[in-house]
Amino acid sequence: MTPIAIHALTQDDVDLAVGLLDAQLREHDISTPAAALREVVRAVIADDRHGFMYLAWLGDRAVGIAYAAAHLSAEHGGVIGWLEELYVAPECRGAGVGSLLLHEVISHAQQLNWRGIELEVVAGHERAAALYLRHGFIAAPRARYTRLFERSAAAEINRTA
Repeated sequence: MTPIAIHALTQDDVDLAVGLLDAQLREHDISTPAAALREVVRAVIADDRHGFMYLAWLGDRAVGIAYAAAHLSAEHGGVIGWLEELYVAPECRGAGVGSLLLHEVISHAQQLNWRGIELEVVAGHERAAALYLRHGFIAAPRARYTRLFERSAAAEINRTA
């Protein structure tokens, strides 16, 4: 079997990243315009204060992506990551790609002296939850709430940069 390789995202990978992120979001019935995804990817590559992204490669094909967003947390007393996305192409699931991506995210976050990483798992995705539990995550005794505002992704990125 071809070995899986994990690499930090580069400018040359923007279109691949957008395609994988789009596939991830569509699996969750979320439609974010490709232009908005592209702006997010470019912003992360340009400024590591936003976090970092990794691609998983199987030979010459990108088959997975992980995006850990950074934010300064009063609760945790420093920078903490939010695992915004971890996606593996359906035909490659079960081959260890997700574990390798997650391992790389955790290692890089520790190198950056982040205080930890938080994430959410969509109800019904027990397989994803099991992956995170195997990697030392614990279920938080909290509920997550969201309130979205209408604005362009580019405006949001520029406002926070």
